[in-house]
Amino acid sequence: MRVLSYEDVSPVAPADCLTPIEAWRRGWARPAFRYSWLLLLGLMFGVLLPFVPNFFLAIQARPGSALADPLLALLPRHDVATAVFVLMYGSAVVGVGWLTRHPDLFLRGMWALLLLLALRMATIWLVPLAPPLDMLPMPDPFTARMFHTATATAITKDLFFSGHTATVALLAMAVRGRWWRSGLALASVLVGALVLVQRVHYTYDVLAAPLFTWLAYWAGGRIARLAAEQPEPAA
Repeated sequence: MRVLSYEDVSPVAPADCLTPIEAWRRGWARPAFRYSWLLLLGLMFGVLLPFVPNFFLAIQARPGSALADPLLALLPRHDVATAVFVLMYGSAVVGVGWLTRHPDLFLRGMWALLLLLALRMATIWLVPLAPPLDMLPMPDPFTARMFHTATATAITKDLFFSGHTATVALLAMAVRGRWWRSGLALASVLVGALVLVQRVHYTYDVLAAPLFTWLAYWAGGRIARLAAEQPEPAA
């Protein structure tokens, strides 16, 4: 199997023919690659994630504004939570599984994820919203424990922008290959449509998600490039 580097933008771009294990060994031999991963994990698990539960509890406790959304009113209203979770977590398994075989692209994707989470928290803070009045509950025990709170408090005001849509869109940007990207892009569109049918987001939240995702992926690429450009140490 051919491993793609940071510079690869298509399956036919030139790259070393390495196995995934060889690619990780070669990447880990670069100090900048190691330091980038260590800094990323330190910021993710040492700074951002510990702050998340109290942040979302504060968001949920403050008042927010309900928005007029003519397009949302035209869509049917159904409980499609299971379909959303199957698409989102299935896409995560597929996308992360692909990225773990390509260390430089995986590093870029993880930096983009960190920046995306930070951007989403910033926009949620700056745009206080209340959920649509006809929202259907969509409890997710995994994200409730990992990103919101382990209590029974439901988080419904984390609206602008849609994290479900942005997560799958990021995976579509991070992978390479027409079929991989097309499949994940389609999944992102479907997730965006389904969270509207579930009424857990406004149309504006879903439409904004790919734009912020692109910004995070672009910025993540600038950071990851520093680790990709350092040459391997001489033997």
